[in-house]
Amino acid sequence: MSSSGTEIRDDRARGVLEAYAGGEVAGKIVYFTLDAPETALVPVHTEVEPAHEGEGIAGSLARELYAMAAREGIAVAPLCPYVVKWAERHPDEAPAASAGLAAAARDKQRSEPTTW
Repeated sequence: MSSSGTEIRDDRARGVLEAYAGGEVAGKIVYFTLDAPETALVPVHTEVEPAHEGEGIAGSLARELYAMAAREGIAVAPLCPYVVKWAERHPDEAPAASAGLAAAARDKQRSEPTTW
């Protein structure tokens, strides 16, 4: 399941990590940034366009989200069911968030409906 030819771009202002294939958006992870108790990226939704299902797009997006966080020295606290499952299958690439961080992410999502 290769996603060769796919370009992934982060739009932090919009909170969207997008995969482009053939010049069009093939998939995305919608996320928000948590500031406390520590800075973290919180993915809330993963979506792949039907024409690109089965190409490994979602996995490539999840991998890049964790790599991006690692480069920035911050955590990932996934709320998106797909990213949670991906992280469980790739513990070497996806360090688990602390229970406190996960709870803070859920609280922010509940208290600020605009986060998704």
